[in-house]
Amino acid sequence: MHLSKLMSLKDRTALITGGNGYIARVIALTLAELGADLILIDLPGSDYQKLKDEITNNYKVKVQTYDCDLGKQSERDRLISTIIKKETKLNILVNNAALGGIAKLDGWITDFEQQSVETWRSALEVNLTAAFNLIQGFTPLLKKSKGANIINIGSTYGTWGPVHGLYEETSMGNPAAYGVSKSGLIQLTRWLATTFSDIRVNTLSPGGVFRNQPEIFVKKYNARTPLGRMATVDDFRGAIAYLATDLSSYVTGQNLAVDGGWGIW
Repeated sequence: MHLSKLMSLKDRTALITGGNGYIARVIALTLAELGADLILIDLPGSDYQKLKDEITNNYKVKVQTYDCDLGKQSERDRLISTIIKKETKLNILVNNAALGGIAKLDGWITDFEQQSVETWRSALEVNLTAAFNLIQGFTPLLKKSKGANIINIGSTYGTWGPVHGLYEETSMGNPAAYGVSKSGLIQLTRWLATTFSDIRVNTLSPGGVFRNQPEIFVKKYNARTPLGRMATVDDFRGAIAYLATDLSSYVTGQNLAVDGGWGIW
């Protein structure tokens, strides 16, 4: 089969959580370029218009948006019910939404002794439990759809422990719940891959993305990375295209690290 056929997502639909976010933008644009219609999910009050315009002005695909606070079971249930009733197929599910290192939460970026149990629970609910819940809810649609696959967005910190020295002299940090939830997501990927024979399940684990962090942090991060720089969101395009399409039709249960070599040291 020609590579162009393997790469095509024409007549397929992809749902992306955290769909209005920084990494989600490049995921959405990549899948749209390959021909996929999109369903973007983000918090109530999110403004999707700029991203929708960027997608529809460049690609002939449909874009739907739904608000959902993934930290709440009732809202997840409502979302699943709505999508199941409306959609006849779902080919790709990207679990991208997460409470990350820049989240502004009490008891989050602080010394371990001050990291709150409530915030720990919130992070696991959004980063891990929501993914489990959505995968479970959307399994009926995925099972009857061509090329069905799930991409969980992990992190290098789901595999490796944090280098706390990177954050010295900055207001940044690496809360315990972030790495623990991402590690759980990677293991959920493996578990599901052994459970489904008709849905592929993989993790993409990004390295640190440059977003105008303090110079001292960036300098340390670059020195710690074999490729000598932080990631840009465009660095994830190829990995997303590979995992979402039939290019990876015999790949499941894998954790693809796109980290500039961070994990080899």
